[in-house]
Amino acid sequence: MTNEQAIHTQDTLLSTTDEYAPRRVDSKKIDLEDFMERNFRSDLSMTEFARAAGRSLSTFKRDFKQFSTLSPERWLTNRRLLAAHDLLRRGRRVSDVCFDVGFKNVSHFSAIFKRKFGQTPGQVRKAQPADTEDKD
Repeated sequence: MTNEQAIHTQDTLLSTTDEYAPRRVDSKKIDLEDFMERNFRSDLSMTEFARAAGRSLSTFKRDFKQFSTLSPERWLTNRRLLAAHDLLRRGRRVSDVCFDVGFKNVSHFSAIFKRKFGQTPGQVRKAQPADTEDKD
């Protein structure tokens, strides 16, 4: 990714409105935890997340340790799975949820979801009352 692409990615992820403006830890660095929480659904590599957060990959990983004991990759996967579980409990379709939370492959998503929660995404969705399901 070139510097120009990184700037475009950062501009895309960081809105200028007060509601979405990222918190800053100092005048140069945005709050990494806040940034990741707002952008975990984005389809970016860790290098791209780091650049969009205004850091090198090594600085990104070092700063990440300040708010999580998990690696950035594991944190991202875990956060996506938690969001997916919530959406499935609301009756959303499995394939829609998979892509909405940032996964690229439904079978991979289903396998790691089952490993984490002990149920498939479809089982979680079907366990919900019929009136909460999406009408597609």
